[in-house]
Amino acid sequence: MKAVENLLVDYDFDGMAIAGYHLALRVGFAFPEYERNSLPQKWIEIYTKDGLMIFDPVIRWIYDNSGQTRWSEISYSDERKVLETAASLGLRYGAAVSVMDDATPGLRSFGSFSRPDREFEDHELDTLKLAVGELHRALQQAPGLTKAEIEVLEMLASGMKLKEIAHLLSISESAVKLRLSNARNKLDARTNTQAVGRAKEYGWI
Repeated sequence: MKAVENLLVDYDFDGMAIAGYHLALRVGFAFPEYERNSLPQKWIEIYTKDGLMIFDPVIRWIYDNSGQTRWSEISYSDERKVLETAASLGLRYGAAVSVMDDATPGLRSFGSFSRPDREFEDHELDTLKLAVGELHRALQQAPGLTKAEIEVLEMLASGMKLKEIAHLLSISESAVKLRLSNARNKLDARTNTQAVGRAKEYGWI
């Protein structure tokens, strides 16, 4: 996860997509392994309440294509006026990026980026595609946890104390601490709480 966070800083999505962006990495059947949404809260509320995702021409383009494009270049119909509503809230210009690779068939990473002032330039589209591709691969390379490490993180997340975990698993507290230490190291987490949070972000617990 640290590699993903570092890349987000390096590519400065906030600076390019000054009206906000939605990034979803390694989306499989249902949920992404990592997601970040900095779009305006009012737009998120409308989009969610009105179920606009299934009508959104940007999302349709993302799932039908790989590459990058401007919202204005998407030719899908927009009967529900999704883009018009977005524009009324400052999301006037946008870019869409969709990435898949042969190593992870069925897993897609995508981003939808917006500005209020102008179209995205060609070099910005190229940068966004490069960035989403790197983020897709960075998350693919995230270190996995063993079943035992996931087990103790799940118990910790449920509110159990180390002594309770040890008793339930019929192991010593030292063994529990060792599993947690290994999990923290793999997740680059300083605390058990941080390790639990990152394991949740990966979808492991």
